Amino acid sequence: MKSSRARSIAANSTIYVILSVMGILWLIPIAWLVLISFRAEPGAWTPYILPQSYTLDNYTKLFTETHLFNYPRWFMNTLIVAIFTCLISTVMVLMTSYTLSRLRFKSRKGLLNLGLILGMFPGFMSMIAIYYILKAMGLSQSLLALIMVYSGASGLGYFIAKGFFDTIPRALDEAAIVDGANQNTIFWRIILPLSKPIVIYTVLTSFMAPWVDFIFVSVIMKDNYNNYTIALG
Repeated sequence: MKSSRARSIAANSTIYVILSVMGILWLIPIAWLVLISFRAEPGAWTPYILPQSYTLDNYTKLFTETHLFNYPRWFMNTLIVAIFTCLISTVMVLMTSYTLSRLRFKSRKGLLNLGLILGMFPGFMSMIAIYYILKAMGLSQSLLALIMVYSGASGLGYFIAKGFFDTIPRALDEAAIVDGANQNTIFWRIILPLSKPIVIYTVLTSFMAPWVDFIFVSVIMKDNYNNYTIALG
């Protein structure tokens, strides 16, 4: 009994050590980028790894000298798009995942297969059609267009959230129905409080998308300099 427990503790310790080392290796490039941002030496390349002197002038110029790069405006554009995209996408992904996980209806399997097939195609294949649709609606080169594009197909990202909802016992749903709860109450009052990890994951991935996308924003914004996001600017 003691020997098996000791082996289990040793195995867990080994796993934690490996994960800690991997975490440190993952954080090293990020820490290096932060240090480089405070570098006082000019130029894009130096023969040494760590800066020899540090300054805040880089950040001062970034936020004050807007005649060449209007970084504050681009940052606010990206932040606005990211917030609204995060809110809309999170709700759509979680509600779609809950529907496909807990409810049973005739077209359920067909929708699952359709979503899987559509997810195999990269989104940029539709960017020309999306641009002309937005242009016909008078929404091209606007932040609203970006929000619509980023959150429009978010429901197709249901795979991970659905898998998480599948692990929650259906007995909880049945007990709630016996007590008079409807599906809306079950979703908001029972399932979501038990699904904090997947909610946080969905929020983070939805919020990050506008910060890293370059293709769609470059097609939609064209030469509208003031509506650029960070990635395009």
